[in-house]
Amino acid sequence: MKKPEAESGKKGNSEKKYLFDNPKNVKILLGCFYASLAVLLLIEFLLHKHPHFGWEAWPEFFAVYGFVACVVLVIVAKYFLRPVVKRDEDYYD
Repeated sequence: MKKPEAESGKKGNSEKKYLFDNPKNVKILLGCFYASLAVLLLIEFLLHKHPHFGWEAWPEFFAVYGFVACVVLVIVAKYFLRPVVKRDEDYYD
């Protein structure tokens, strides 16, 4: 027969700890992410571009374009596509 946890001398913290449960690890990961983002944005100024259109030569054009496209996709999905595919709670009843 197993002894109760309090009698066996084990501490009451039986939860498993994961990597991102520690706020210090999350801060390190975010710091690495922001540092790599800054490096990539700085590298773009050092590379010679071969733009097809004039606006492709603007600094950080593709970063801004990607961000705006992502925001537009989220807004379209939330306000236009969700009402199309949304069903009532009692749809299957």
